[in-house]
Amino acid sequence: MTLTIRAFRPDDAPAACAALRAGRPYLVTTPEAVAWQAAAQPHLRTLLAEADGELLGVSRFGAYPDSEEPGHGFARVHVAPGHRGRGAGTALLAATEEALAAEDVRHAHCWVDDEPAAHAFAAAHGYTRGRIAYFGARDLTAPVPPRPAGPPGIELRTGADYLDDPHPLYLVDVEGTRDEPGDVDLADQGYASWLDEIWHRPDLDRELTTVVVADGRPVGFSAAQTDGEGRYWSSFTTTVRAHRGRGLAKLAKADSLHRARAAGITAAYTHNDGDNAPMLAVNDWLGYRRFAAEWKYSRELDC
Repeated sequence: MTLTIRAFRPDDAPAACAALRAGRPYLVTTPEAVAWQAAAQPHLRTLLAEADGELLGVSRFGAYPDSEEPGHGFARVHVAPGHRGRGAGTALLAATEEALAAEDVRHAHCWVDDEPAAHAFAAAHGYTRGRIAYFGARDLTAPVPPRPAGPPGIELRTGADYLDDPHPLYLVDVEGTRDEPGDVDLADQGYASWLDEIWHRPDLDRELTTVVVADGRPVGFSAAQTDGEGRYWSSFTTTVRAHRGRGLAKLAKADSLHRARAAGITAAYTHNDGDNAPMLAVNDWLGYRRFAAEWKYSRELDC
């Protein structure tokens, strides 16, 4: 076997998408989204491991573009289950760390599947385990709990209602992101970057994204991504601080799931940090079943 590590090319998108989804039924993505991310997100880089013309694994990594402290970067290395134990993961990780170091990344943050082999691989390469996050799944062919009654004066709209001017949603997103659990302090993302990297995602389903409105302006939303194969991903649900504690996140997420079910979506997936107890409780109420987890691993790179 001749193993090669090389950069991603646009025509790699179908094979890279298949490799990313292999062994991960919860990953809602498409070749179009993979190609778009590589082209539209300059901070995201992708390396491929292949042998004899066959794709074995993928690494996606980069420096955090909005980190308030320089030198922090992220990486996720995934080798398809049928190709593990052949050195592809080790080679991908080495090339990834070398590329991160070339971008002056000193602190590498990686999410690792909650599997014994994955834990052992990370530890053997000097990474230290930190926080946990959970994946939840829900069968959308089964009934969804009724939408809870919203507080007086609350209106529900969709992301499609903001096609002409999504800036109000950007403001909600920025405030919610500030309070997300995490190990890296991020500065506010600029509006132009947000448009390019989030609003214009090809898999963002604006019709299934529920927006909570109070006094004429958005105060929360539950964003949805879909893959055209009946699968739905709850990408981010948040409420501005002044309106938290009123059940608006539950309302938004329930409404989005109802819209998804009515649109013929059959499977819904979500992901939450283990310290995000309020959202985990909302997911439990909605009928999500925690079926997988991943752990944050970090190490200082030798540069």
